[in-house]
Amino acid sequence: MSRKHHHIKGAEVSCCVKYSLFGFNIIFWLLGAAFLSIGLWAWAEKGVLSNLSSITDLGGFDPVWLFIVVGGVMFILGFAGCIGALRENTFLLKFFSVFLGLIFFLELTAGILAFVFKDWIKDQLNLFINNNVKAYRDDIDLQNLIDFAQEYWSCCGAHGPDDWNLNMYFNCNDLNPSRERCGVPFSCCVKDPAEDVINTQCGYDVRLQGDLHRQKYIYTKGCVGQFEKWLQDNLIIVAGVFVGIALLQIFGICLAQNLVSDVRAIKANW
Repeated sequence: MSRKHHHIKGAEVSCCVKYSLFGFNIIFWLLGAAFLSIGLWAWAEKGVLSNLSSITDLGGFDPVWLFIVVGGVMFILGFAGCIGALRENTFLLKFFSVFLGLIFFLELTAGILAFVFKDWIKDQLNLFINNNVKAYRDDIDLQNLIDFAQEYWSCCGAHGPDDWNLNMYFNCNDLNPSRERCGVPFSCCVKDPAEDVINTQCGYDVRLQGDLHRQKYIYTKGCVGQFEKWLQDNLIIVAGVFVGIALLQIFGICLAQNLVSDVRAIKANW
């Protein structure tokens, strides 16, 4: 009798593991809720929630999708991890650890494939940017994303300013009635430090001029090349961020598995 009592007391759930996992997941869950809320709010502002068929009308990538998908996954996993840790529910803990492990595996696979097929990735990035150049005026979030990228990386188009011929408003076709014909968005313009207010018309007619004249007013390098250069210059920081995310995922999986083992040990002594 005393021996059996000793085994029951010997198996117990570690409070440190339990509440560390709960704290880890509450942050994960709140971040997911924040991302999801931002995405849904942006959709509501654009009227997508009142007319779901408008999703298919977008010609390019809608950045809001990123918030909704990432936020949704984080919200579900964080919720499962929180409740699983608090209630010591092995099903939810396994769900959390398995899917977090699957995400880690997919990230690792994507990283390896990106290194092996970097030329194909470069072509896909070029195609992605050009498709979104075509849809530049179709969605305000997409427009802001492209403007941010061109300003941040000091670039214009996928390979150069002439990529803006793909957009119906900036096309140099003689039949194009747009005032922006043969121009580029203001985010392609070289910033004048003396100007406090952004001149949104700085790119008008700039592609009617020669290459030497363009260089004075707009960025002439493509965003694909500038992005590659930025990656090379910040390789340690980028790698550090990815390694940090991976370690956090492994930490979460280990905590969940330890808690599952503790709960199983207790049940085994019942």
